[in-house]
Amino acid sequence: MADEVVGLLLAAGAGRRMGTPKALVDDWLPRAVAVLRDGGCARVTVVLGASADEAAARVPRGVDVVVAEDWDEGMGASLRAGLGALADAVAALVLLVDLPDLSPAVVARVIGGGVGAGALRRAAYGGKPGHPVLIGRDHWAGVIAAARGDRGARDYLGVHRHQLVECGDLATGEDVDARG
Repeated sequence: MADEVVGLLLAAGAGRRMGTPKALVDDWLPRAVAVLRDGGCARVTVVLGASADEAAARVPRGVDVVVAEDWDEGMGASLRAGLGALADAVAALVLLVDLPDLSPAVVARVIGGGVGAGALRRAAYGGKPGHPVLIGRDHWAGVIAAARGDRGARDYLGVHRHQLVECGDLATGEDVDARG
């Protein structure tokens, strides 16, 4: 449907500091899909790259998979591939696979500010910007053009007005880069 928010899960990286692709760590990938679904995303698309075949086996049924062939360029490549594959959504709620403490409540709060093609919002934790990020369709071309290296949408968000949605009472928003 044209009015849907699609959850876009970025899970393509090699996880060099982790020692394995993060899409293969514990239950992170299926858990993140559930967080997006339970938080209000009508559909979910997962972007894979490193160990894509092995990671695809962990993707729950009913979830679309996109492989970012240039995944080793960084998060920007994953974001470009994911947004480029979404045909009929009004907005994408972008989440990283390495945020295991996020809950559906975080997703619901970011979406809850209203969804439209012009939406541009991101979660914040104690005032510090983080993920997920809600990107309305009107912003996709600009985000795709700006998404380079490991910066994803950061440069685009740096020069475009967007709303920060405080979620520090729900999660830390901390990504996990190494095994504890």
